[in-house]
Amino acid sequence: MTDLSPLDNPVLGALTGSHASLARVNGLALRYLPDVSPFAALRAPTPEAFDDLRALLGPNDGVAFVTTEPHAIPDGWQILRDRPIEQMVCTEVPPYIDVQPLVLGDADVPDMLALTALTEPGPFAARTIRMGKYIGLRNVDGRLMAMAGQRMALAGFTEISAVCCDPEFRGKSYARDLVVTLTREVFAAGRIPFLHVKNENGAKVIYEKIGFKTRREMQFTVIAGA
Repeated sequence: MTDLSPLDNPVLGALTGSHASLARVNGLALRYLPDVSPFAALRAPTPEAFDDLRALLGPNDGVAFVTTEPHAIPDGWQILRDRPIEQMVCTEVPPYIDVQPLVLGDADVPDMLALTALTEPGPFAARTIRMGKYIGLRNVDGRLMAMAGQRMALAGFTEISAVCCDPEFRGKSYARDLVVTLTREVFAAGRIPFLHVKNENGAKVIYEKIGFKTRREMQFTVIAGA
C-alpha cells in the first residue's frame, strides 16, 4: 500500500486539511496548537523551515514529527527522542462487537489525562479531544477503564489513537472492543482507518487480528530548541 501518499506525511496532511483550524502556521512550518498536540510538520525539511518552526515554539516547548525518513536536524536543536514506529492500515471491516461505549467530552478530560499518564499510549493534552471522536468505558463506580479515539484526519484516512486500558482492567478486551467500534465507524464514513504503533508493542498482534496490516515503517522524532 505504498501508493497511499497522504500517509507518508500524515501530520502535514491533517494540518493542511481537516485540522487546519487547529494549526499554527509560519512559512514552511506548521504545528498543532500546543494544548491540542505536540505534532508538527515541515513543507520541506530545510534549514529555513526549521527557522520558521522555531518561531512557533514557546519556552521549553518541543514538537514531534512522523515522517518516512529521519529529518536532518540542524544545529541549535536537541533531539529528545528518535525511533522507528510502524504505520498500520486496516484492510477490511472487522465484525461487529456488541459494546456500548461512552462518547467522551470536556467533562471527561481529567480522567482521560490521568489514564493516558498512567498507560502512556502517546501524546495526549488538555484539548486533544478537539482532534476527533473519543470513546471510553467506565465501570459501575464511574472509573474510566479504557479509551480510544480518532486523532489525525487527512484525505481519505482517519487515525485511531490513544488506545489504552487501566492495568487493573486488562484482559477483558476493552481496548480491542473500542478499536473495533471506531474502525467500523471510520469505514462507515467512507474513510480508511490507520494507526501508529511501536514495533515492540504487544498490541500490534491485537491490531492484526482486527484487520490492520503494517504499511511501512515511519520515524517518530521529538525535538526542542537547544
